[in-house]
Amino acid sequence: MIKKILIANRGEIACRVIKTARKLGISTVAVYSDADANALHVTMADEAVHIGPAPSKDSYLKADKILKVAQTLSADAVHPGYGFLSENADFARACADNNITFIGPGPDAIAAMGSKSAAKHIMEEAGVPLVPGYHGDDQSVETLRQHADNMGYPVLLKAAAGGGGKGMRQVWKAEEFDSALQAAKREAMASFSDDVMLIEKYLTQPRHVEIQVFCDTHGNGVYLFERDCSVQRRHQKIIEEAPAPGMSESIRQQMGEAAIKAAQAINYVGAGTVEFLLDGEDFYFMEMNTRLQVEHPVTEKITGEDLVDWQIQVANGQPLPKAQHELQLHGHAFEARLYAEDPENGFLPATGKLTLLQPPAESKHVRVDTGVVQGDEVSVYYDPMIAKLIVWDENRDRALQRLLAALRDYHVAGVTTNLEFLYNVAASEPFQKAELLTTFVEKHESLLLNSPKQVSDHMLAAASMLVLLSGNQGHSQHVNDPDSPWSLPVAWRPNFSYQQTLSFCVGEEALSVVVTHTGTSQRANQWSMLIGDKSYQVSGQIDGHVLQAQIDGYHQRIGWAADDTRYTLFSPAGAIHLNYQKPDMGDVDDAAHDGGFAAPMNGTIVDVAVSEGESVKKGATLLVMEAMKMEHNITAPSDGTVKSVYYAAGDLVDGGSQLLEFEADE
Repeated sequence: MIKKILIANRGEIACRVIKTARKLGISTVAVYSDADANALHVTMADEAVHIGPAPSKDSYLKADKILKVAQTLSADAVHPGYGFLSENADFARACADNNITFIGPGPDAIAAMGSKSAAKHIMEEAGVPLVPGYHGDDQSVETLRQHADNMGYPVLLKAAAGGGGKGMRQVWKAEEFDSALQAAKREAMASFSDDVMLIEKYLTQPRHVEIQVFCDTHGNGVYLFERDCSVQRRHQKIIEEAPAPGMSESIRQQMGEAAIKAAQAINYVGAGTVEFLLDGEDFYFMEMNTRLQVEHPVTEKITGEDLVDWQIQVANGQPLPKAQHELQLHGHAFEARLYAEDPENGFLPATGKLTLLQPPAESKHVRVDTGVVQGDEVSVYYDPMIAKLIVWDENRDRALQRLLAALRDYHVAGVTTNLEFLYNVAASEPFQKAELLTTFVEKHESLLLNSPKQVSDHMLAAASMLVLLSGNQGHSQHVNDPDSPWSLPVAWRPNFSYQQTLSFCVGEEALSVVVTHTGTSQRANQWSMLIGDKSYQVSGQIDGHVLQAQIDGYHQRIGWAADDTRYTLFSPAGAIHLNYQKPDMGDVDDAAHDGGFAAPMNGTIVDVAVSEGESVKKGATLLVMEAMKMEHNITAPSDGTVKSVYYAAGDLVDGGSQLLEFEADE
């Protein structure tokens, strides 16, 4: 029996494994890099050992160091989590060679599914339906291009050793093929040290539906129903749900049986996920992930099972806890991935200190899986996921209401996140109606990204109350006497009821509110607000990150967040942004970097596509940066000339550094 588990991972998945191990009375060992010395998973584990510098290649990917720690501390098992070494067949084999139980499938099964092209051949022989494509050994550009041309565009380039959207490119026309192939191969080599590519016909209206499978060493196999993971950006999931909306029992059973067939074809043991593209009533094998998935909590919620517990039981040589007929699907669950990233800037990852991290209260309906706490740094070295918010209720509509409420109650500051974007997705009519496709984000971009929304008078009045109640008006914040009128968060004048104009910007639109204090004392939170030609009687108070507002006798509880002068209000239609214009704001020098191109964040230059003095067309790629495992193209905003290039391939750059000088054509 397993008595001590070393967790060869970090962040929320390490914390997740520790929780189940502790429940089972199993000791845990954490490993950590320089960047994670004070991380949550380190403090939660019974023991923790430093394994190297911050970059994962020098720490969490060092299989020899991790095995040495396991041997030194007498850990009899290793749980790899997801990512890092979780699908590394050599690591699984090395564990077995050292009499350490690898909590996952055997090395042969990992190797079989580790190559997407090899996996396709195995699935084809097993009779699992496949998307038309090329999975051959001839990797010449000419051969790959010919297969793409014959297949017809659009096509999808995928790294054979890939995952998580890395080394993947959509190609919509023949003229884009060569540049897309180069970028995909370059990214695949950087992420997996393997640039073998496969090509598939790109289905334009599919859903991404995956089946959770489990197999033991006694020949038993079950599927724990399905998850719909269609809502993605850059081929990475945003909101997952289980079960898949609109799934018939017939299709559920067919996909489940096909998933078991896929697992049995490689003598699979443990937890795995078989991913399919569902196009109407037809479904096609996409890939198999030989590990626990990030989104496994939604399956746990609808089945009532602890999948990490199942993993440990199977690793101990025990039969599966339940047979297929004993598994029951109950209710509906969502998982929203909270990332440090900027949806309004191409979902670029963000870094910084989490100065505020206040998740919603957990209950039987709400669960938060995280590996960070308030005060932690989000660094450039690892995936920028902050937490997973999981909600459950009796049906989809009720679960969706839980999700919206939990997102309103989730408050983060110090780092740009996708929190408002998640709220916009969940609040959008297409999502509410379960109109799910893998192109969901692109199709509904205007709904989901924070393009300026029409701001109602009530929301404008609410934003004005937030400004008044938070004292964010450009007044002195250094008056120590709480009884002094100078300490009041109002435009106070002796012997007068104060009146002032508050100015906001919503996108390019300027809005103003004329405020008159109407309270019986300077401290009473009551105002008359003139918005356009309408006057409103307003009162309210702040309760944490909720504004209790009364407007002309109508009471409303409004979730809000603020960062300096940017206010976000969570309305039924989605998140609304208003930028408050302080009266003492000076002019901003927008021309500080005129003519220059700044690095969006810390990273590495992987390719410089132009030379000094070269003339380029609008949209041409000038250089390519890699940051947080993702490539970012710097392109020409117009026709023009590259005057200077300040970095070469391989150079490290700091966020904000000027990369090149560009002169637009007149």
